[in-house]
Formats: sequence, structure tokens, C-alpha cells
Amino acid sequence: MGAISADGAPTGGAQPAAPTGGAQRAAPTGGAQRAAPTGGAQRAAPTGGAQPATPTQARGRRRAAGIYGTIITAAIFAAAGAHLPTVPLAVSVVVTLLVYWVAEEYAELLGEQVEGGCLPTWPHIRAALAATWPMVTASYLPLLALVLTSVAGASISAAANCGLAVAVVLLVIHAWSAGRASHLRGRQLLVITSVAALLGIMMVLLKDVVLIYLH
Repeated sequence: MGAISADGAPTGGAQPAAPTGGAQRAAPTGGAQRAAPTGGAQRAAPTGGAQPATPTQARGRRRAAGIYGTIITAAIFAAAGAHLPTVPLAVSVVVTLLVYWVAEEYAELLGEQVEGGCLPTWPHIRAALAATWPMVTASYLPLLALVLTSVAGASISAAANCGLAVAVVLLVIHAWSAGRASHLRGRQLLVITSVAALLGIMMVLLKDVVLIYLH
């Protein structure tokens, strides 16, 4: 047993080990020194809307919008071409395409909001509307053919048929251009173009059915 000093503290023997708990316990790794979470307040702020489309995606979207607008134009010519005069028919085509254009973008942007959890920014909305504007411009040539044929003295039905024919030709050209842009050749390109031509023939048949059976 070691000697005891005057102040009562032992002078010899092994020093008692420092307790591992209590005040001298190592500070836990959590609490104030815990690693910052990746979520919550430090989560990266959303940029709003979807990521910008690549140039290839933008071109594809414009081409798809042009095809869609051409189909709508041909459908209106087929369904109402024999019943509406030239000016009301042209106004109907333009107004319908404008409504479809805005409605499609609204639905797409709403879907992006649900998926991303944030509202799209105004620049993103403008870019999306500009990308699908060919849906409306696709009607320009068919409408020009309609007006010129009507001014030349053709009947309402003949003018509508001319506009429908131009729309069908544009539809085939759009399909061929899309196939070439996708590097399709031979039989694949022929199939793509033939499907567009078949859609055009269906539009013509629809017009004949409306005239014969529903007029």
C-alpha cells in the first residue's frame, strides 16, 4: 500500500484510471457535430420545370408538332370543308389549332410540375410554346391553297378539296423528312412514308363519308 501525503492523496501505487463515462466521456458524433443532412433546408433549390431540351430533341419536337398540326388541318377540311364558306373554314382551322397548341403545352407543363414538384419558369414556358408553334404554322400552305382556289372561282367543296390535298402532301413530306432525319433507309423509310399517305387517304375517305351519308 503506498504512502499517503499530507493532503491525503496517495503518492504511490498505480494511479486510478480516468473514468470512461460521465463528464470525460468522448463527445458523441451526433448532435451539433453530426454531418449536415443532404435534404431539408440544405437541399438544392429546384431550377423550375424540366431540363432544357437538347437541339436534337427540340428539332424532333418541332417536327412532331408540324405533323400533328397537319393532321388536324386535314381533319377539319375533311369534316367541315363542304359545309363552311372559305373564310369561316379558315378561321375554324386557325382557332382550333391555337386551342390545341395551348392545351397541349398546358398538359405537358402540368405533368412536368407534378413530376418535378415545382412550377415551370416563364422562360421555360415561352421556350416550350415556341418549340410547338409549328403545330399552327403547318396550316399555312393548306389555307393558302384554300383561299387562292376560292378566289379563282372554285366552289366551296373544290376549294376545300384543294386545301385537303395540300395537307395530305405535306403530311407525306413531313413523314419522309422525319424518316430521313432518323437515318431510315429503304423499306423502313417506305413504311414510314406509306403510313402518312394512308392517313391522308383516310382523311379523304372521311370527307366522302360525311358528304354521302351524313349531309
